[in-house]
Amino acid sequence: MTIQTPAALSSREIIARRCALEVGDGDVVNLGIGIPTLVSNYLPDGISAIFHSENGGFGLGPRPSYGLADCDITNAGTEPVTFRPGAVCMPLTVSLGAMRNGFIDTTILGALEVDQQGNLANWAVNRGGHWWPGIGGAMDLCYGVKNVIAALQHVDKNGDSKVKRLTKLPLTGRGCVKVIVTDRAVFNVTPAGLILREALAGLTPDDIAAITEADFTVAADFCSMRL
Repeated sequence: MTIQTPAALSSREIIARRCALEVGDGDVVNLGIGIPTLVSNYLPDGISAIFHSENGGFGLGPRPSYGLADCDITNAGTEPVTFRPGAVCMPLTVSLGAMRNGFIDTTILGALEVDQQGNLANWAVNRGGHWWPGIGGAMDLCYGVKNVIAALQHVDKNGDSKVKRLTKLPLTGRGCVKVIVTDRAVFNVTPAGLILREALAGLTPDDIAAITEADFTVAADFCSMRL
């Protein structure tokens, strides 16, 4: 099945914009490496949040213009970011302690695979002949943060579903994911399984089922994806 994305948005932008709508006013939010780092660029008007980066920053702002980038101010993916008024820096050990001990409300993590039980896989020793980064701080976040949002493209480059019945990769966290946001759909993870909340405009629940390996039910208030 060929799926068209909104003309002005890439898949990464769709995911980041939709994840930003999961951020509550006043939340402390960790942004993982990859697509999640874009979320701070799309925070809705009227919503104030403290963005955290694993490498030791609280109070990150959006990406600066090229001419204003400071190589000493980066996110966990070493991309340039800004600091909002009141931002603080700390050693990595202190940052990890905050991640493990309940000081962060929500974490948005990139994923290679996620399943209907909320199991998250965001790393692999060897996948497709390529070496991938290790588990990193994501394991601390899966343990210490109550609200884990998985951000990922719905299918891989071969068209295979990344929303699985069971993940085929080593797990980063078991039963930790509460919300799954892809470039095609938004799911809640519940004890009864996945619930499809939203789908990209123009897609039906049947369209989502055709590209999703995991089973799901459809929410009573199912609607087009908010962006």
